[in-house]
Parts: sequence; C-alpha cells; structure tokens
Amino acid sequence: MDINNIWNSFLDKIKNNENVSPMSYETWFSKTILYELDENLATVIVPMHVHKKHLKENYNDIIEETFTDVTGSNFKINYLTEEEVEKNININTDDVGVPNIDSFESNLKDHYNFDNFVVGESNKFAHATALVVGEKPGTMYNPLFIYASSGLGKTHLMHAIGNYITINNKKRVLYVSSEKFVSDFINITKKTNKDNFDNVEFFKRKYRDVDVLMIDDIQYLGNAEKTQQEFFNTFNDLYGNNKQIIISSDRSPDDLKLLEDRLRTRFNWGLTIDIKPPDFSHRMDIINKKIESNGLNTNFPQDVKEYIASNCTSDIRKIEGAITRVVAYATMMNGSNITFDLAMESLKDYFGECISSKNKIDQVQQLVAKNYNITVEDLKSKRRTSNISVPRQIAMYICRVFLEKPLPKIGIEFGGKDHTTVMHSVDKIKKELKTNKELEKEINKIISKIR
Repeated sequence: MDINNIWNSFLDKIKNNENVSPMSYETWFSKTILYELDENLATVIVPMHVHKKHLKENYNDIIEETFTDVTGSNFKINYLTEEEVEKNININTDDVGVPNIDSFESNLKDHYNFDNFVVGESNKFAHATALVVGEKPGTMYNPLFIYASSGLGKTHLMHAIGNYITINNKKRVLYVSSEKFVSDFINITKKTNKDNFDNVEFFKRKYRDVDVLMIDDIQYLGNAEKTQQEFFNTFNDLYGNNKQIIISSDRSPDDLKLLEDRLRTRFNWGLTIDIKPPDFSHRMDIINKKIESNGLNTNFPQDVKEYIASNCTSDIRKIEGAITRVVAYATMMNGSNITFDLAMESLKDYFGECISSKNKIDQVQQLVAKNYNITVEDLKSKRRTSNISVPRQIAMYICRVFLEKPLPKIGIEFGGKDHTTVMHSVDKIKKELKTNKELEKEINKIISKIR
C-alpha cells in the first residue's frame, strides 16, 4: 500500500471518528497530506502553522492511534507546512502566536455559523483560529481580538464561535455590542443609592457569570472613561477565572488611542487576528453562496455575478444588498429574467461614482491610447490593423486581469464587442507575456499610472 492509499484510509477513519465533528474534520484534516514514512516517523504536511499547533495539542493521540490501526505499526507524527518541507526547516509553534443552562439571553443570531461563513485567502487564518476557540474556549488564544473594516465578517465570525460553543460545549455565552455595555453601566449609575446595590450586583452577574463574553465594536468605549474602568474590572475577573473573552474592533489594539493603555495591553495578551477584504475569487464564492442559500442559482447569470463582484470590493454586506436589489428589480419588472443590462440598471445608483466600472475602464483606455499614439475611438472601433488591435487587446487584458471587470462590461465599453472577443484578447496577451518581457514591462508601466 503506497502512502496515498494509507493516508486516504486514515482520513476515512478520522472522518468517521465520533470525537471528530464534520466541521473539525473539514478544517483540520481534509487538506493534510502524508509526505513520507521514515522508520517510525510519519511526516504530514499541513496548510498553516495553526493546523500544526492545533493537531499536535488536541488530536495527536487520536491521530497516532488511528494511524497505527491503519498501518499495523507504531509511528510518531511530525507536522510540517509546505514551506518547512521546501526549506528543510522546522518552526516551533510553541514560540509563535499562531495562534445545562437556564433560560439565558445570549443575543446570538442562529443564522451566523461556521457552515455559511465563506472561507478564502483573506480570512482563512481568522476562521481556523475562531474554530480553535470554539472547540477549546478559555484555554487557547484568550483574549481573542478580531479586527477588520466594516462589512468583512467579524461579527459573523463572533456569532459563529458563540453558536458553536453553546451547541457543542453547553457553556454560557453572552454577546453584546460595546454600546449595550455602556448603556447597561450608565443605567446602574443613574439609580438612587437605595436601589443601586441590587442593580450593581445584577450588572456584575450578567457580565461575569458567563463562560464566554463577546464585546463587538470595542472602539466605541473610547469616550467613556468610567465604563472603561468597569470593563477593565470585568476583563480581569473573567480572565482570572479562565473564561473566554472575544473582542472585535474596526482597528488593531495599538490603534485604539482613546482607550486606556492598560486595556490595550490586555487585548494583546492573547491573539490578535485581522480580516482583509476578499479578492475577486473570494467575492465570487460569497456571491454563489448567497445566491444558492436563497434558491436563485439557476436564474443568476455569470456575467451579473462578475459585475457585482467587480464593484463590491470591500464590504460583504454590500454584496448581499446588490443581490437583493437585482432580484427585487427583476420582480418589479413583471418577473423579468435577470440579465446584465437589468443588473446595470438596478445597481446604477447603488455602487456610486467612486467605484464605477466605466470610470476605471475609461482611464485604462486613455492611458493605453496615449502610450501607443492612437485615440480612444480607435480602441472602440472595429479596425483590426495591428497598430490598433494589439493596444486594444492590452487594454482589455488590463481591464480584466488588473481591474477584474466582467467580460460583458469590458465588451460594452470597447464598442459593443462580444464577451468571447474580450476573452480571446485576454488569453492572447496572457500567452504573449510568457515569452515577451518587453511587453510585460510596457503593461506594468501602464498599470502603475492607474489611480
């Protein structure tokens, strides 16, 4: 039996192991590879250092026992990333930051979970780390600090952690916004002395008699000095009792200048993770997931998806809004089929001028025309002489690859060309770039001038 068959048999057994949930299997095991067997050592390649650390600390006994069952021999498991294999190094993850309930209002939203959180390059580390915290709350990465711009999924991720913990660990989870924390604190300070003691005790029980406390948008504590003091006391109480603390913000702890230094220091005690804006491929995955969950996949053309993905570059909520807007517009138009033209019409005011496809494509056309001493009208014309067709192909290539514009949209802006014509032009330039270094320099020079 070769090592591929050995590992496939191993993964089948792990997948059916009652101690490994489907979500845990998908996150920690599905992308692992058995690299080599050397005497009593099995080397396994994992995607990231967080996998290496988590498998070693939480699943190693199950892995070694299952591997022995498959091979009939005792092996120690050595976990390495691809980078470590290629460079023949081994990074110690211990030294790096890879990081029955009574009626209780957790404030968690059930529809936010790990299953519908779309993972891509920009958030895969955040997702993996969040699942670690969900599986072992209070024992790893405490506090967990998540920061990202608005609309990139940090709130979704917090609810997913909370829902996972309540379902699988039966622990008490409380999710609140920082505004709610401030409001609750202000309410107890407004009470008369006669009533105040009971209200203070209620406040403390609410925020400290939990296993997991989640505070969303912590930056809004910035102008509330007395509330910061109370949160500092709450943090210390929870942390001292090994209770999990999860905090989110629109900026890193070091950039929260209005918060006290002692709070910012504590936020850095655990693990800080950020979520970047999704790339084009990731945005397409998000769109497909949203459309599928609403049962619209058969009625949503590919070019419309690409149009939305090209214009909604930094806010997932804007993607959801665009899909809803297109569907609603088609319904109002007596149930019309969703087409590219209909999508453009329904979204013309939604995206706004600052991210208008046309503005960027216009700029590319002007730069290319100037560079090759022709006119923009030449690029949009049907003329096929080489002094015009080659610049036109270059301009289409930049619009598609660099600006990530949809093929139909590019075709429209280049004089009504068919999307297959655009695709042919892009492929031709891609092929030429493999051998033509001068062309590569020329295109990079044009790209560098795009605002």
